[in-house]
Amino acid sequence: MAIQWFPGHMNVTRKAISERVKEIDAVIEVLDARLPGSSANPLLAELTGHKPALKVLNKQDLADPVRTEAWLAHYNARPGTRAIGLEATEAALAQRLIAACRELAPGRGGLAKPMRVLICGIPNVGKSTLINSLTGKRQAKTGDEAGITKLEQRITLADDFYLYDTPGMLWPRIIVPESGYKLAASGAIGRNAFNEEEVALELLAYVQLHYAGLVAARFKLPAGVAALKDEELLEAIGRQRGALLGKGRVNLQKAAEIVMHEFRSATLGRITLETPQEYAQWLAAGEELEAQRKAKKAARAGKPAAGV
Repeated sequence: MAIQWFPGHMNVTRKAISERVKEIDAVIEVLDARLPGSSANPLLAELTGHKPALKVLNKQDLADPVRTEAWLAHYNARPGTRAIGLEATEAALAQRLIAACRELAPGRGGLAKPMRVLICGIPNVGKSTLINSLTGKRQAKTGDEAGITKLEQRITLADDFYLYDTPGMLWPRIIVPESGYKLAASGAIGRNAFNEEEVALELLAYVQLHYAGLVAARFKLPAGVAALKDEELLEAIGRQRGALLGKGRVNLQKAAEIVMHEFRSATLGRITLETPQEYAQWLAAGEELEAQRKAKKAARAGKPAAGV
């Protein structure tokens, strides 16, 4: 199943960013440290590609620290890019971000040339919580739901440092299937756009492969049960947690909700759902399939495919 979610207000955000980017000096993209490749918006890169970028791996306290270091090295190796990991509620947050942005645009600063920075991110990546921590007050609405922020706002972090906040935005077509599942598991996609059981099964399959023992330990599964795959494992988790219907049947929908909640809250453990190498492979495969799709569509229309 291909997961897609691009409601109308995101198209409005895209237009707003394309206008705002003309007058900003740097871009902060807030990423989810548990999926730093899948939560990086290719549409944002397209709109702001010529601007210096600060990649903020938020929620690093929920992510695998070894993999977080690998992702920071990956992004810091890019020209015109800096990457830092943080927790949205840590101390001296504003100073860290301001200093990192000034390194990216050293020619800006002072009242005559104030620093103007655009902050962006996918829905539910923790950007609003981050902004509230930066300002020390409730500037932005927060919640465990995709699409809370709806309007752009300007925030003054220093006399010569302006931060422009934008609503969370995905991109019109997710060409990497693995990213769709991971975005859904993290809460970045509206619940009506995916099947929760299917996403929970994909999540469990990855965790079983890369974090052996976490599932068994968290859900207190008996010996041998942890080796189960697919629906059998989800059913065992639901039975262990009492997610039952009549006649002892397991409520798989409820079991899926439990699994995703445990991942999102990190009570399942500190997990990162991709490495730079894995994501590069998924992206290459996705781009190849997308090129084939465009070629077939162009052939049907009787004209060359764009980018092929």
